[in-house]
Amino acid sequence: MPINYPAVMSLREENRAFAWDERDTMLYALGVGMGSDPMDEAELRFVYERGLRVVPTFATVAAWGAGISAEQIGLDRRRTLHGEEHTRFHRPMPPSASIVADSRVVSVIDKGADKGAVVERQTTLFDAVDREPIATITRTAFARGDGGFGGPAVESALAPMRPSRAPDIMVELSTRPDLALLYRLSGDRNPLHADPGVARAAGFERPILHGLCTYGLACRAVLRAFCDYDPSALAGIGARFSAPVVPGDTIRFDLWRDGDDVFFEGRVEARDSVVMKNGHAKLS
Repeated sequence: MPINYPAVMSLREENRAFAWDERDTMLYALGVGMGSDPMDEAELRFVYERGLRVVPTFATVAAWGAGISAEQIGLDRRRTLHGEEHTRFHRPMPPSASIVADSRVVSVIDKGADKGAVVERQTTLFDAVDREPIATITRTAFARGDGGFGGPAVESALAPMRPSRAPDIMVELSTRPDLALLYRLSGDRNPLHADPGVARAAGFERPILHGLCTYGLACRAVLRAFCDYDPSALAGIGARFSAPVVPGDTIRFDLWRDGDDVFFEGRVEARDSVVMKNGHAKLS
């Protein structure tokens, strides 16, 4: 069914309730590799309940299942890719909370029948008690089979440009061969990340890592490089997923700082593959 524009722009999902506790936040932290060295006291604070800190990108799974679905918009899910993720933190993520989530469609761009569509959806998490916002997640999908519906063809705003100099710092993070199996327990049970047969049918030699797990690894790199592992120092983070990561890969994050702006890129050197582009974080 083709995208019915502009009707999709009125789609809303409001006041959907979710909750999490310390176990959920620690499980997510383990799922993005925190605590891989149990003697690293800086990362231990994210996986141990004494003085527990929360990895900011936990916001991306805290209300897993919320949002306007691909089917509601009229997208062919089989040909739709998760292209970008941007998260704004209105306050640090609490170790436990009850929240409500409001979701909407931000934009649907028609790139043409042969190029597909670009769809932006947004979900904001609010504290269930005081209704103050906690985080806003903007998720961009590249729908390769859904262009030509007659919608606007306005290009998205250009991403901020990173400095042309050599990186200010490089952070290498290794991933466990079973990391996708651990990460999926935080919400995304797509069998592409667990079932070898499903992965082969999709054209991969083995299950690949979730893009949002790589996103969490990028958040770890920024926290380590410029925040002294203090979640309150991070006001936002975003990036484009450019190539798959295989569990067991080591990702090298190149990072640049320019005032309160941090730019980053992720690369798996063993395959000479850039896996994350246009990375940008804002320090508070």
